[in-house]
Amino acid sequence: MGLINFMVGAGKRLFGKDEAPNAEALSDEVADLGLDLHGAEITVEGDKVVLSGGAMSAEDREKVILAIGNVEGVAAVKADAPTDVFHTVEKGDTLSAIAKKTLGDANRYPEIFEANKPMLTHPDKIYPGQVLRIPR
Repeated sequence: MGLINFMVGAGKRLFGKDEAPNAEALSDEVADLGLDLHGAEITVEGDKVVLSGGAMSAEDREKVILAIGNVEGVAAVKADAPTDVFHTVEKGDTLSAIAKKTLGDANRYPEIFEANKPMLTHPDKIYPGQVLRIPR
């Protein structure tokens, strides 16, 4: 299993200020985004989340990891997934700049946008600390 790190203070707010992440709310967030766990189980260990089991494709598993990890209060997601297909957004990044850096061509930014739907709703709405899936 790989460990994918996220910024605890960045992401979608699902929990109160002093409330720890919980598996039920994270599962609901995944479902609200239209993603299916396909039998995978979410467990929470403090600010770390474990995604185990299930019969997801690699792409679906990566999207679920991002849906969980880009929630405020989640520091890391432990799951079976390659860790080299993710990029953490830095201040000043755009999808075009990320596409140039990771895919070699700025004009391939729509591929990154599509790979991160439904978590991304617009190509210009990314933020520092957000983790994005880079298509292979």
